[in-house]
Amino acid sequence: QVQLVESGGGLVQAGRSLRLSCAASGRTFSNYAMAWFRQAPGKEREFVAAISRSGGIAYYADSVKGRFTISRDNAKNTVPLQMNSLKPEDTAIYYCSAREGTLYGTLYARSRFYDYWGQGTQVTVSS
Repeated sequence: QVQLVESGGGLVQAGRSLRLSCAASGRTFSNYAMAWFRQAPGKEREFVAAISRSGGIAYYADSVKGRFTISRDNAKNTVPLQMNSLKPEDTAIYYCSAREGTLYGTLYARSRFYDYWGQGTQVTVSS
C-alpha cells in the first residue's frame, strides 16, 4: 500500500555529511512507522534508525547515535536521514522501510517488522 524510493546516496569523505531521503507514494503515509536499515557487503541487514507515525518517537542504533538524525514530514511524505560525521564503517546500501501501525519499542530494530522496502541507495565513505 506504500511505495518507497530512496535518494541522496553517494561517495563522501570521512567526516563529511550526507542527507538521504525516503519518498513514499501512497494515501496513508502517516499511518506507517518508518525506518532506515543498511547492509554492508558480507553483512546482515542492520538497523539504523526508526521513527513513529507522528514523528514523536525515534530510535537509533548505538553505532549512529549522536551522528544520524531521522525525521519525517507527513505533509511531504518523506523521511530524511541526516548523516553527519560519517565513518568508513557507515559504507553500505541504505534501505527505507515501512510498517503500517505502531512503532513498537521491542520490535522496531527487526527487519521483519517492516513490510515495505525501497530499492536502496549506496553510501560509500572513504578514509
